[in-house]
Amino acid sequence: MLKGKKIVLGVTGSIAAYKSAVLLRLLVKKGAEVQVLMTKAGKEFITPVTLSALSGKPVLGEFFERGDGTWHSHVDLGLWADAMLIAPATASTMGKMVNGICDNLLVTTYLSARCPVFVAPAMDLDMFQHPSTLQNMTTLQSWGCTIIEPASGALASGLEGKGRMEEPEAIVQLLEDWFVGAEKKKPLSAKRILLTAGPTYEAIDPVRFIGNYSSGKMGFALAEELAARGARVELVCGPVHLKTVHPNIHRSSVTTAAEMLAACQELFPLCDGAIMAAAVADYRVAQPAAQKIKRSGEALSLQLVPNPDIARELGLQKRPGQVVAGFALETVNEEQNARLKLEKKNLDFIVLNSLAEEGAGFMGDTNKISIIGADNKRRDFPLKTKAEVASDIVDHLEACLITN
Repeated sequence: MLKGKKIVLGVTGSIAAYKSAVLLRLLVKKGAEVQVLMTKAGKEFITPVTLSALSGKPVLGEFFERGDGTWHSHVDLGLWADAMLIAPATASTMGKMVNGICDNLLVTTYLSARCPVFVAPAMDLDMFQHPSTLQNMTTLQSWGCTIIEPASGALASGLEGKGRMEEPEAIVQLLEDWFVGAEKKKPLSAKRILLTAGPTYEAIDPVRFIGNYSSGKMGFALAEELAARGARVELVCGPVHLKTVHPNIHRSSVTTAAEMLAACQELFPLCDGAIMAAAVADYRVAQPAAQKIKRSGEALSLQLVPNPDIARELGLQKRPGQVVAGFALETVNEEQNARLKLEKKNLDFIVLNSLAEEGAGFMGDTNKISIIGADNKRRDFPLKTKAEVASDIVDHLEACLITN
């Protein structure tokens, strides 16, 4: 269950740091990709070379590399990880985590992490029993951290064993159990969703094309939201410079509307639903020039022919139980045009946005939408980030999948 999982392993200044090497070896053996972060004190107990050899990655400890000034981004690390595990965790490190004392890369990454955080305390009994330590552990738990202590044996009969770091085998089993439980709780864990994103480009000649201003940001936000809820995402995207993060996103890159249609028709029968978020060119040049068109000083005419309507093709092909959602970016008669598209394309719902709305549309990081369902009910949303908009859209998709 750890195969392909990205884990940040924090190692702090405890005599139990030797267990980190065993823990790291077990995580890698299970297929996890592990990035080790060490505090300065942690390096006094186990060498970074040992952990680097086991992980296959340089061990990080400083914000900047002394040699070339390379900066290690705690934000990127926090976004990259599927889980953060601090083992061993000293009383000092837990105190810094609670109070936001960001004097090392480990604690700074913790404050940036959006993933579950697991903490395995390791210290002597008196330190463990001190009210400040107990309070800090309680606070971390209230913030969603999982505190890992030895769960049985000596603990059942008294104080013996308290403060001791849990054994690596038990920690790995706990992580596996957590990921299994988390996957079962995800509402889309058994679903496969087709998603289109970005523009399409239609060639005029070898160096020019017909396209639009779509950045793909809305589609990629939807891909990450769907994957975070457990779905396998089949992302078919036009020419964009964006990258996906979640391992559940399978990307197919295309250029033209015809290529996008072909990819969608191949994938759609395997999927439970589709969200057509791409800004597909409505027309293409009938006969693209084989060579670059030279300036002549005369007017140039291009014969344009219609491209296939991909959303309509899928809407007409969908089988019972499948859900298809479309987008309508309008400049005039927004609601009327969106409702016509909803009916004509046999969609389950359509997402309407308008270029007349400030902060909505192409290229930006925000959007303002309305969702119109097959029951013709309209729900309006305020201006939000595209990540937040993606959450609203996927909420509606989940509801449709349940009712279908």
